[in-house]
Amino acid sequence: MHCYYGDYLIRSWESGDRPAVISLLQQILKEFNLNWEPEGADRDVVHVEAYYLERGGEFWVVEKAAEVVGTAAYYPIDRGDNAVEIRKMYLHPQVRGKGLGTFLLQSLEKRIQSQGITTIWIETASVMKTAIGLYEKQGYQPATGIETQRCDRVYVKQMLLQDN
Repeated sequence: MHCYYGDYLIRSWESGDRPAVISLLQQILKEFNLNWEPEGADRDVVHVEAYYLERGGEFWVVEKAAEVVGTAAYYPIDRGDNAVEIRKMYLHPQVRGKGLGTFLLQSLEKRIQSQGITTIWIETASVMKTAIGLYEKQGYQPATGIETQRCDRVYVKQMLLQDN
């Protein structure tokens, strides 16, 4: 993955990204009074290669002027047939409200759909009201079956397979 949204570079994960990504996530979680959980909900960021890349998922990093300002990722899950979970979709407070979140979500959906995936799950926390609004506006439906302790909401979206 390598594309631009205005001044923002969206690219695939590189192993050297780990410290900046962890720092960004810690900052955003603290903003929402949520805990960084390197042995729990955030172990996938500590081990991106094992959780995403080796399982057929992707982890994207968003940069502006060579600074990491966001992330977006997905990986296959065993939740029904042909499903993935979108995870770690976070944006630095200074880059929110510019359409970047919508662009990232739609780009993830296109990439997922191009692989023949039909079901997308997202877990989030109620305190992340803007994210919830984005998911609902993009057609995600409330569901049940929360698997991440820090989260209290789960959404699902059924994708139509595209004819190539």
